[in-house]
Amino acid sequence: MAAYFTPALFKFLRELRANNNRDWFQANKGRYEASVKDPALHFISEFGPHLAKISPHFSADPRPVGGSLFRIYRDVRFSKDKSPYKTAVGIQFRHKTGRDAHAPGFYLHLEPGEVFAAAGMWHPDGPSLKAIRDAIVADPARWKRVLGRKTFKEGFELGGDSLKRPPRGYDPEHPLVDDLRRKDFIAYTGLTQKEVTGAGFPQALAGRYRQTSAFVSFLCDAVGADF
Repeated sequence: MAAYFTPALFKFLRELRANNNRDWFQANKGRYEASVKDPALHFISEFGPHLAKISPHFSADPRPVGGSLFRIYRDVRFSKDKSPYKTAVGIQFRHKTGRDAHAPGFYLHLEPGEVFAAAGMWHPDGPSLKAIRDAIVADPARWKRVLGRKTFKEGFELGGDSLKRPPRGYDPEHPLVDDLRRKDFIAYTGLTQKEVTGAGFPQALAGRYRQTSAFVSFLCDAVGADF
């Protein structure tokens, strides 16, 4: 069983980081397609059955544009950093009802020196964020069970942005106020390049995502999405 990703992917991304300009990228576009884009699309296509066993409501979409693979081109319109290309591979298996990266989903990040898997909701919109906070307040026992599951607690940690103060309309003395302050509901687990380039990586990644099932299910329930 051959590996989907190889060290050539990380080698290309390291060189792109050092040569982040259009001329270099165009001269090496064949390498990008052979070592990065094509393997990622192949992986996405074949990960679909593994994802379906976790939940049938998430999509592994291998389309090169508009699918699970994030585009390599950066949006530099409002950024001081005008580097045209991303130096990481981002893959999101988002909920089928979601239209963008803010939907519930599972994520894979491949970058030299920073490889991880994640699950949850990144920068949910205002109504979704309120719905999640309200769900925590309405059923704090379930939320604590979700975070306290042994497989989740030992494998993942919550990260992302938080408010400095409790959100307006919520009890500042609430025992779960630290979670109510969250602006992202994302669980992360670190991976290694060796794991990613191993032949059994799809099965291993599916196992990691499965550890977050109760967490993602809670978020889906909160925003009215099936799990």
